Amino acid sequence: MHKIIMNWNEISVSTTTLAVEIISNIFIELGSKGVMIEDPSDFHLQGQDPLAWDYMEKEVFDFGHEDVRVIGYFSSEEDINEKISEIEKRLDYVKSLELDTGTLEIFKKEVKQENWENEWKKYFNVQKVSDSIVIKPSWEKYTPKAGEKIIDIDPGMAFGTGTHETTRMCINAIEKYMNKGDSLIDIGCGSGILSIAAVHLGAKKVIAVDLDKLAVKVSKENVDLNGFSNTIDVRYGDLTDVIDEKADVIVANIIADIIAKLSENIADFMKDGGYFISSGIINDKKDFVISKLKENNFDIIEENNDGEWNCIVSKVKSR
Repeated sequence: MHKIIMNWNEISVSTTTLAVEIISNIFIELGSKGVMIEDPSDFHLQGQDPLAWDYMEKEVFDFGHEDVRVIGYFSSEEDINEKISEIEKRLDYVKSLELDTGTLEIFKKEVKQENWENEWKKYFNVQKVSDSIVIKPSWEKYTPKAGEKIIDIDPGMAFGTGTHETTRMCINAIEKYMNKGDSLIDIGCGSGILSIAAVHLGAKKVIAVDLDKLAVKVSKENVDLNGFSNTIDVRYGDLTDVIDEKADVIVANIIADIIAKLSENIADFMKDGGYFISSGIINDKKDFVISKLKENNFDIIEENNDGEWNCIVSKVKSR
């Protein structure tokens, strides 16, 4: 039987680091068979970490452009002009946000399947993201050092490789505040990294939930890849619709507005004394999120910042 080779239309949007996740979601919602981020600033960030130099080549980040590009892939059999028109409509909304979104210029080119399948992999390298957690691509070899726990990840063209500042801050917060034997709920689980990290750090039970079917599929695959299918329960849907359990720790690495909304009823899913770890919060929205948490009976335990992003650890006041 001959393998069917399909060409793909690559559509990219010029933007800023702050708007990456919003535009990534647009591509996913419109049926992109993967999302790739080219952010030249990642090179400078990695350069500050001596460990990263062991696994990263400088030419990897020679993108040929200085702006951030969010890149999506669509089958050549689809009406690409109609797809671009829909992207333009959604970008009009993005332009209305109080956010530095960059030019939002759209670029298009055709790529062959074999290039599409392999090109993006060169941007994902071994990363040590906390005192004990190391994230590595499933296709690379790595010998753990004493005390290190390895998370094998195959993003499967779903964003979420563990290299983002918000993911690193969440893992460090889980490592600091979660006790061995605790239960954890991961809201907006993406590719499952935080859930897998939680089990490595001693969680006895994790529920991972996401509204994106692709994310749920990829999370399940990564959970199986790491051998945690008996401990991590991945569910598709909204928190209040698919979860009736309570957890010792809840982590939500999403966006500020959703975290603010979650603060209204998230305590219903938390055990007494539990922690709420929230991230994906840009600098301009940090005070807004904190005020909402306080308004909804949370004490702020810790605030962490990494570049443009913030992670807030909070706890429900005595009830």
